[in-house]
Amino acid sequence: MRICLVQSSSEKGEILRNIQNHVRLIKKAIQSKVDLIIFPELSITAYEPKLAEKLARNIDDVRFNSFQELADTDNIIIGVGMPTKSADGINISMIFFQPNKKRLIYSKQIIHDDELPYFVSGKNQPFLIHQGLKIAFGICYETLKREHFVKAVENQANIYIASVAKPNRGTDKAYLHFPSMAKEFNIPILMSNCVGYCDDFLSNGKSAAWNRDGELVAQLDQKNQGLLIYDTERIKANVIQNI
Repeated sequence: MRICLVQSSSEKGEILRNIQNHVRLIKKAIQSKVDLIIFPELSITAYEPKLAEKLARNIDDVRFNSFQELADTDNIIIGVGMPTKSADGINISMIFFQPNKKRLIYSKQIIHDDELPYFVSGKNQPFLIHQGLKIAFGICYETLKREHFVKAVENQANIYIASVAKPNRGTDKAYLHFPSMAKEFNIPILMSNCVGYCDDFLSNGKSAAWNRDGELVAQLDQKNQGLLIYDTERIKANVIQNI
């Protein structure tokens, strides 16, 4: 299985322009014959908690149809970041577009204190099962919480993917935590981070993949959009930078 981590830059609150950029990057990834494409946290709007209530959409919003069309046509799975509406409030979510299937949603379960004024916690932990692999997902803050990762392991996940929006201090923590967890539980961990300004911080990329021994397989730089493509069978990765 070939998993593509997208390191993208998003314009604050510009949903349609960000979708256009997503589509461009997805088409680049398709050229590399990938099976799964994952974007950073809240990639469609940029990470902007104060604007989340205004920007939130339902999972079936027609503006996302282009992702479903690409999933259907090219037989790929696409995961994008978006604030979504729920009965309880606004969630930090990933929306998954699978070939000829209903859209699937995962909403961040462990919310940082700073996010509590704007978001509510998700309640369910869906997994993707593809090519015999069970894939677990986490979104930013919760991915550094041991209990979130352990829950994925208990559910027999084969791979853990973190979709994040992290500045330098956050990636420093991730580069300590993820290899440690990967080695302890013998599971590859992949991280898709964004670049550029979000909210009140500068997100610094360094999207990366660690193998089941906790070894860094590949990473992207700190400033540019790019793709990191991880091959689960060969346990190798290649990067496409500056796109």
